Amino acid sequence: MPIYEYVCSTCRNRFEKLRPMASVEEAASCPDCGSPAKKALSVFASFSRSAGGEMPAMAGGGECAYAASGQCACCSV
Repeated sequence: MPIYEYVCSTCRNRFEKLRPMASVEEAASCPDCGSPAKKALSVFASFSRSAGGEMPAMAGGGECAYAASGQCACCSV
């Protein structure tokens, strides 16, 4: 069973929920306030070691760059 990430539409709590793939579109309740939550866009981080030994992030690994300003559709709840 995969783990899905959710964001509460009321308190903005981010949480994970283990559920069957067949249940992915079903509503999830926030464990903090009980309000409905939307499935969040899950991202991953990829690292590659350069010739100099540095490990810069290649992709993903955190919130959207526009999260603070609310300009990105993936951050709006």
